[in-house]
Amino acid sequence: MRLHRVLLHDDNEHARFIMKSYYDRIKPHWDLEVAAAAQAESDGDPHLAFRHLERAHILGQNSTWLHTQTHILMMCWGWRHPSSREVAGQLFRIVGAATKTAFGLVPAGNTGGANVSPFRTLPIPADLQILMRAAQSSD
Repeated sequence: MRLHRVLLHDDNEHARFIMKSYYDRIKPHWDLEVAAAAQAESDGDPHLAFRHLERAHILGQNSTWLHTQTHILMMCWGWRHPSSREVAGQLFRIVGAATKTAFGLVPAGNTGGANVSPFRTLPIPADLQILMRAAQSSD
């Protein structure tokens, strides 16, 4: 995991470093996708909601916590919109995300839904590529 140093100055002009991880830099963008999913669901558009969860999945794939959380959210979506296929698929993926992400065993761009093989690599949308590159950079 790459870490990012941010130089801050306190009142005494002493500098201190705070280490920022990929998680810290990508989480605001992940949060926006999760919030958009909740809004779409509230607006009665479950398919758009799931699309936002897929985008959150792509953003969160390099963080064990966000990756696992996204699969939990997808499982909950499957429960609310009775899809036994989605619930069962997400149970499998939750275990995989929790145990494999830290080792980099994730297929880039995979959208995370039960409609896609958990081993399939997919193209990453250009807007998400930009966010992920920025979050991975060490400046």
